[in-house]
Amino acid sequence: MTQPLLEVRNLRTYLQAGARQVKAVDDISFNIPKGETFCLVGESGSGKSVSALSVIRLLPEGVATHPSGEIIFNDQDLLKLDDSGIRAVRGSQIAMIFQEPMTSLNPVLSIGEQITEALYAHNPDISDSEAEQRTIKALEQVQIAHASNRFHDYPHQLSGGQRQRVMIAMALACEPQLLIADEPTTALDVTVQAEILRLMRQIQEHTGMSMLFITHDFGVVAQMAQWVGVMQQGQLVESGSCASVLHQPQHAYTQQLLAALPENLTKPKLLAVPEQESPTAPLLSIRDLKVWFPINKGLLRRTVDYVRAVDDVSLDIFSGQIVALVGESGCGKSTLGRAVLQLEPPTSGSIKFRDQELIGLSARTLRPLRQKMQIAFQDPQSSLNPRLLIETTLTEPMKVHGIGDSHEQRIELASELLESVQLNRDFLWRYPHEFSGGQRQRIGLARALALNPEFIVCDEITSALDVSVQAEILQLLLSLREQRQLTLLFITHNIGVVEYLSDQTVVMYQGKIVEQGDTAQVCQNPQHPYTQKLLAAVPRLKTIR
Repeated sequence: MTQPLLEVRNLRTYLQAGARQVKAVDDISFNIPKGETFCLVGESGSGKSVSALSVIRLLPEGVATHPSGEIIFNDQDLLKLDDSGIRAVRGSQIAMIFQEPMTSLNPVLSIGEQITEALYAHNPDISDSEAEQRTIKALEQVQIAHASNRFHDYPHQLSGGQRQRVMIAMALACEPQLLIADEPTTALDVTVQAEILRLMRQIQEHTGMSMLFITHDFGVVAQMAQWVGVMQQGQLVESGSCASVLHQPQHAYTQQLLAALPENLTKPKLLAVPEQESPTAPLLSIRDLKVWFPINKGLLRRTVDYVRAVDDVSLDIFSGQIVALVGESGCGKSTLGRAVLQLEPPTSGSIKFRDQELIGLSARTLRPLRQKMQIAFQDPQSSLNPRLLIETTLTEPMKVHGIGDSHEQRIELASELLESVQLNRDFLWRYPHEFSGGQRQRIGLARALALNPEFIVCDEITSALDVSVQAEILQLLLSLREQRQLTLLFITHNIGVVEYLSDQTVVMYQGKIVEQGDTAQVCQNPQHPYTQKLLAAVPRLKTIR
């Protein structure tokens, strides 16, 4: 290891939660060499982000304390600096990219104003024209097209990938020596993520800055890091070179995390599509489906064009299959899933469930079919009613559809549902906020299963989960399929999950299906250029930087 730019020595960060003290970071030490990247990995709650916020001193003083430790940066202990001293370092010498750019960018200021604000704070004598030129240069550096024209745009006018680029531009505007990146690609599509990672590596090579990169994606670690530290419950349980930690892990927890990656899980037995001459009819048949949204302009709000979210899609899904629907954000995946369930009215086409046409049915006629077709949403926090007990969440749909002869019987059925998704039946008497993300996702699955459906749309249900929790949910889905003969339309952008879980893979691009077939065939021998691009962008554990 070359000369360290940052040395963290025996750092402890304790957080006060009422009368309880939480040891968020408990005696960790690591170094970050000049011009190199140190990745902190671990599950949610392991202390990764608190470690980063401790380095840059952004934790609230009334809540966070540091009983011991040193953070040596350029031969000075950051923990001993007064407010003016740390402000001189923060932003100009150490900058940070936050996980969610939409919540960390100010919605009422243009992106140009927000970047120049950082420049004015650390360069009081800079002129307006120079600040604008440096801002445009920073936007060009992160490859924002037509940077001078985007100077006056607001965050809501940019895509997720563009907002993340703006956050990087803001962090780099003052040319810091150390960049802290806290899960900067978690919510991005695989192709956008690949662009952001490539961009960050190029900037690092050009400027020579160091990086503290926080993630739970080991594929990203393999692409970005020279050094890796693994955190568990506030402690750094293993650290070393990227190659040694990823390919020769010593600690049981590191081995457990790597074993939970989809590519390392034991592949399930996949179901083949019946031959065309087979008498087996598909459970779900979609033909020439279109879902178009009108674009209205002018005083009279006349329709001038359409957003073709789903455009002439045809697809068959057979009973018992898991069909993965993949593609970037905005390609029409979720709209297709919602249209199948008639949660989004189709513009035209045909959707048949067990040979019964769904399009055009009245709400009364559709209601009995809803019992057989359910959905598990991406974000269980927002899709579960925070005011309802889990008991009510599970028994209410049963009551609507006449399942169970009494309330007591429905409670017993709900208890069995929780056990089927590997949760304690006592959880019936709790509220959603009392659970972890993985537990809430299991409750969302239990709610989808409450009516004993034949078909479930799973909309990005593992995208925000830690790798070990994701593995548990995937294995649970396979177990439920076997027990209940379920059919799943699994919407995702995680190719590793697709390769592990699905029998068939369908690739969507700009509202159309561009490729479909057996998962092994699509993933190992893609035919369409877009599928090839999608698969090439996937960060793999084999790629060590």
